[in-house]
Amino acid sequence: MKKAAILAAGDSTRMRPLSSNRPKHLLPIAGKPLLFHTLDALKDAGMEEVLVVYGYEGQALRDAIDARDWGQMRISYIRQDKRMGTAHAAGHAQKFAEDDHILLMYGDVLVGPETYTKLIDQHKQTNANLTLTVYPVEDPAAYGVVSVEGKKVKDLIEKPREDQMVSNLVNAGIYAVGPELWEAIAKTKKSDRGEYEITDSIMMLVHMGKVGAFTIENWWIDVGKPWDLLEANEIIMKNALRAVAGKLEDGVTIKGDVVVDPSAHIKSGAYIEGPVYIGPECVVGPNCYIRAYTALVARVKIGNAVEIKNSIIMENTNIGHLSYVGDSIIGRNSNFGAGTITANLRHDDQTVRVAVKEERVDSGRRKLGAIIADDVKTGIGTSIAPGVVMATGARTGVGTIVERDVPENVLVRPKQKTETVHLNPKD
Repeated sequence: MKKAAILAAGDSTRMRPLSSNRPKHLLPIAGKPLLFHTLDALKDAGMEEVLVVYGYEGQALRDAIDARDWGQMRISYIRQDKRMGTAHAAGHAQKFAEDDHILLMYGDVLVGPETYTKLIDQHKQTNANLTLTVYPVEDPAAYGVVSVEGKKVKDLIEKPREDQMVSNLVNAGIYAVGPELWEAIAKTKKSDRGEYEITDSIMMLVHMGKVGAFTIENWWIDVGKPWDLLEANEIIMKNALRAVAGKLEDGVTIKGDVVVDPSAHIKSGAYIEGPVYIGPECVVGPNCYIRAYTALVARVKIGNAVEIKNSIIMENTNIGHLSYVGDSIIGRNSNFGAGTITANLRHDDQTVRVAVKEERVDSGRRKLGAIIADDVKTGIGTSIAPGVVMATGARTGVGTIVERDVPENVLVRPKQKTETVHLNPKD
């Protein structure tokens, strides 16, 4: 099996505002785009041809992929103009697959080392029409539950009720498929949502007894919401190997597995505890503290007396002196005025709730700071509450406390009461 198809056409509404100006698949994790982690893993698994089914902000996706040399692995594209469901998206890979068995996957799932190789091996050994990957989770309610007997799939239950929780295994969104899938997709009817669902297509093959189940042995993450980027960032950076280059001034302290790009500049007094990634042309310091699981993507500037912890800071963003960023995601071309603070812990110790598609959602995280899009600017002394979302182009005035989400291109000023006081010169 030497071919793989990646479904990456969606408009990523749950990831907004981070995906407002680029596809989710290009959002950075541990210093490189989400999709590049998958492409690298496919290359390691021996893939020779990869098809990317693209749509939303598709030219940006193509340009980013084509800007990198993938060696012997050839990458081609097909545009999905209308998004009509997962089966409709998968059907775009039929011509690419020809009569071969191929890997098929969603572009927003990440898996641990050797997953693809082991999936291919099992698929070949069992002679299945399709092998579906499954993964055990604590709460499968948000996913499609998979009933497995031995190494065979017996049922797929989308949006299960309590009495349908037949297992803790969920559909991990990665498949090894043969030509039978395309035949099933051709017979698939629209669901109640008005879409062609790949799970309906797979169920046709399940009823034939020809669908295998492969359990992922290490880790899996579905990167669907902003805070999933932090989880994926942490998982991947745990396996980072120390590689310190760049210009390091006297008085820099680096501990643990830290990666510093050769073009980065670390100023005197910077204290860095890995795992940390510091990308191209970043300038860090002086006298700042960079804590574990922080990724500075490229051309990021961290000022004097700044502390950064467990955060992703994207290209061309500046964090002004005397600021604190914790458990946060900061977009491109943003600027924090001096003394900007992102709070990351509720006083009642409850998990932090965040707005996703205009609905407050429990992140499940006890510590979560701000989610800040591209081109955001904060005034000096700005304080941002846990879980606040600031959309593209948002602004704050001097001394602002931000307790509510800020829409695009809106300026938030502090509430002030102005009084006229007449001073007695003799006082």
